[in-house]
Amino acid sequence: MLNYLWLALVLLAAIIGAATGRINEVTAGAFQMADTAVMKIALPLVGVMALWLGLMRLAERSGLVQQLARALRPIMRRLFPEVPVEHPAMGSMVMNMAANMLGLSNAATPLGLRAMRDLETLNKNPGTATNAMCTFLAINTSSIQLIPTTAIAILAAAHSKDPTAIVGTAFLATVCSTVAGVAAVKWMQAWRMFRLAPEPVASTGTGPSPHTSPTASPADAEPVISVEPSPMSLWGQAALGLLLTAFIALLAWIVLAPAGYHAATTALHAQIFPAHVPPPLWEDTSSQHLALRAIGTLSLLAVPFLLVFFPVYAALRGVKVYEEFVEGAKEGFQVAIRVIPFLVAILVAIGMFRGAGGIEAMKSALAPLLTPLGFPPDLLPMVLVRPLSGSATTGLFAEIVQRLGPDSLTTRMAGTIFGSTETTFYVIAVYFGSIAVRRARHAVAAGLIADLVGVIASVIICRLMFA
Repeated sequence: MLNYLWLALVLLAAIIGAATGRINEVTAGAFQMADTAVMKIALPLVGVMALWLGLMRLAERSGLVQQLARALRPIMRRLFPEVPVEHPAMGSMVMNMAANMLGLSNAATPLGLRAMRDLETLNKNPGTATNAMCTFLAINTSSIQLIPTTAIAILAAAHSKDPTAIVGTAFLATVCSTVAGVAAVKWMQAWRMFRLAPEPVASTGTGPSPHTSPTASPADAEPVISVEPSPMSLWGQAALGLLLTAFIALLAWIVLAPAGYHAATTALHAQIFPAHVPPPLWEDTSSQHLALRAIGTLSLLAVPFLLVFFPVYAALRGVKVYEEFVEGAKEGFQVAIRVIPFLVAILVAIGMFRGAGGIEAMKSALAPLLTPLGFPPDLLPMVLVRPLSGSATTGLFAEIVQRLGPDSLTTRMAGTIFGSTETTFYVIAVYFGSIAVRRARHAVAAGLIADLVGVIASVIICRLMFA
């Protein structure tokens, strides 16, 4: 399916650009997005990937990932029946989902790429997405976020009376999109056009094993943990308990302290509400706002906590933390380099289509059909761009806020859509590109269905709550 979509974007860009006299914009869009793919996405990803893959190595060697996967075994077994319950992929996927829920995009992407690499070690048809990969992508492209931080920040900067009003609507809409995405991916995996080819017969020659992906080394074909970590001593358990207690105490103090009483409170306020007008949200003691403060504070402290917790836990289990961290970090550069051609391909096609005016043409064609259904035409450009580009969607949402006001019904619909959908094509290009998967099967269709349901649910829920 991705082959046809990519070819359609390129051909439509050329046709529309020629018809509208925007060939120069088509060319400029192609070169601009090619530069963006390499210089602004792939290369900056190297450092972040190295950091999180190093931490994941510590979590694996210490047995933490396996314990986390074991705790969520009933849910994960139903979602991913093809993945052994003790396989490292289970833990990697759980950690990616948790990062997505907390809005930790800098952590979620490297953890997701690691999960895809782990899933690839189980792939018996290299180059083709497995059912587990497609399910994981569907969950990512419809990921549940507890707080849509970026949308709230834009609303607050525009002096919205209640910038957090979209938290509940975005959560409900993203639940709908996630359920739809998972249901669609499970339903379509049995279709004949998406059915997996028969497993290749093992060769008796000296070539690679059919059970090993060409992008993974032979050592990666087996679970990463080969040596059971040392049991934790009593004093180690006490130290770990003290660390967790200190984190919980700090979290409670920041949530319950008055505004400006602690530096972290001020930093969190500036991050989520950079231009909020008085009275500040942090001085509101209602249960709803306290809950939002707790979730926001948890998002703020989650990364520093993990940066400390993983090495400490691994050291207490007898792991050589520095050596293992460096071994895991080595993979970051290789993953980022593998992603580049896939990113260039999809982003160039998107840049050409946008430069040709394809988004405006689709808006003009669809507006007469959607207006009678109660769908505001002002949302169409943002909805059409959302699966293609996150930065463009942010710009379009900011433009809606400025033009229609931060508290209008259409603006709240746009904020809810922003918080309940994902850049489907970007996610698929990065995740599948990292393991050289070229046949995406039904992952694209399931992701787009999740986005569509998220948009429809956003409009309906906002009308019920705010109209």
